[in-house]
Amino acid sequence: MLRTVGAASTPTGAAFDVVLLLHIGCVVVALGSLLVTGTQAWRARGGPAARGSESVARYFRPGVNWPGRALYAVLVLGFVLVAMSRGAYDLRDAFVQVGLVLWIVGVALAELVVWPSERTLQRMVSGTWERSPTLKIATRVAISAWGTCAVVLVAIVVMFQKP
Repeated sequence: MLRTVGAASTPTGAAFDVVLLLHIGCVVVALGSLLVTGTQAWRARGGPAARGSESVARYFRPGVNWPGRALYAVLVLGFVLVAMSRGAYDLRDAFVQVGLVLWIVGVALAELVVWPSERTLQRMVSGTWERSPTLKIATRVAISAWGTCAVVLVAIVVMFQKP
């Protein structure tokens, strides 16, 4: 059964505010990382001779995209906020459930499509970077990263609007 928002007073306190700021900060970091990943992947489609290819090669140097993993911290901190809200928010609230489902979709998309494809693109760009073979994987990274951004943005709207 879903609860309506506003059953209890709005949570207050320094600890709640700090966790809320961390939650929002992680959203900004993750969203920014995904946007830049998509943009750089789109630029990678031009190949090593394209303008800005040095920037693309630096961005896709081999390694883990740690800022993108801030998506996990958003989920954890969201649960902490619900727990700290003193009953103002509950896991039965519609906006919490919808937001949680959207974040799970976003994390799944990132984990199953964006980051594995990004690792492949990293290998291609740091190895023998050729435009033709890079085109397909770079397009996949860009579109899936931007798709994940769209899911995250919808989740942000849901969390702010609390329908």
